Amino acid sequence: MTKLLYFARMRQIIGKGEEDLAIPGDVKTISMLIDFLKRRDETYASAFADPRIIRAAIDQAHAPLDAPISGAREIAFFPPVTGG
Repeated sequence: MTKLLYFARMRQIIGKGEEDLAIPGDVKTISMLIDFLKRRDETYASAFADPRIIRAAIDQAHAPLDAPISGAREIAFFPPVTGG
């Protein structure tokens, strides 16, 4: 099982901040995971509708959407973060 974390807008749309998920073996990258999640139902499809505004982290380290997820204990999804 891999823990998925959802932050900000994604948490609001999906309706939960985290879940444990058995990721299918053919899902090998963050981008493929997003596609898998979007097929789960309309709520996930809405939350992940625009991959250009999705950022991800694998085991608390920022990762590009083409990063492999094999062995990940935790994957987090969040919108771009700005500061000032």
